[in-house]
Amino acid sequence: MATRTVTIASSVGLHARPASLFVEAVGESGLDVLIARPGEEGVDAGSILGVMALGAKHGEEVELTAEGDGADAVLDRLVELLATDLDA
Repeated sequence: MATRTVTIASSVGLHARPASLFVEAVGESGLDVLIARPGEEGVDAGSILGVMALGAKHGEEVELTAEGDGADAVLDRLVELLATDLDA
């Protein structure tokens, strides 16, 4: 299982547009990805409701985990996406 930690760069956190873009990228990956605050239970990163309910704000860290072929590359792309201000 691959795991990455990233700090949310979007000024509104994982809400609205940033959450939508992230969930879309997860869906395109074809892998099951979980997103969580460190030490907490993960939620389905492919679910817009799950991601928005997480309530991750700007500057907070989240952990991404995925399993399967290409999981490391998928998580690297998702980390890059979350480390970018998607509201800009």
